[in-house]
Amino acid sequence: MIIHEVSNPITVVHPNDYPDDHLPEVVFIGRSNVGKSSLLNTLINRKNLAYTSQNPGKTQTINFYRINQVFYCVDIPGYGYAKVSKKQREAFGQMIEAYLTSRITLKHAFLLIDARHAPTEDDVLMANYLWHYQIPFTIIATKSDKISNNRLKNHLNAINKVISLDVEIIPFSMITKLNRDTLLDKIETIVNSNID
Repeated sequence: MIIHEVSNPITVVHPNDYPDDHLPEVVFIGRSNVGKSSLLNTLINRKNLAYTSQNPGKTQTINFYRINQVFYCVDIPGYGYAKVSKKQREAFGQMIEAYLTSRITLKHAFLLIDARHAPTEDDVLMANYLWHYQIPFTIIATKSDKISNNRLKNHLNAINKVISLDVEIIPFSMITKLNRDTLLDKIETIVNSNID
């Protein structure tokens, strides 16, 4: 897939404000600071369209990026953010759940997990949540450039063992752009299979 055009994000908190043009959507999910915004910037080849920060929990809205006028990449708040209040965590959780369970244009989820570490309890819960609601998903092992190839294979096996679901895992690096084209091709296949 070649990305020709990316819209400024449609920023949403309430479901009533979701885009209503019925284009297919793929969503990026992960704990805070796992690299969702950086991954999006790498995919669309823009430095700062999706806002990145050293401080976890910066994404506090659902952001819809219309790509090539044919589909949306969706960035939602990260989970596991210890530095926000319990009330904020609950609000983010409700926002995420409302999107995942009600959005009929959602065609695939990409669950981002840091390749350097075992999946957290929150990662496992999210994977099981997606599985339970029959939302097709792929695991993206981010920051794969931070460990050697030999260790990476072991870490991917460990992620697979902990998640314990039959799900594809794609190692990814925002620095080296490892598997950027693979991920774009996968998104293109998903989108094309959902366009009438």
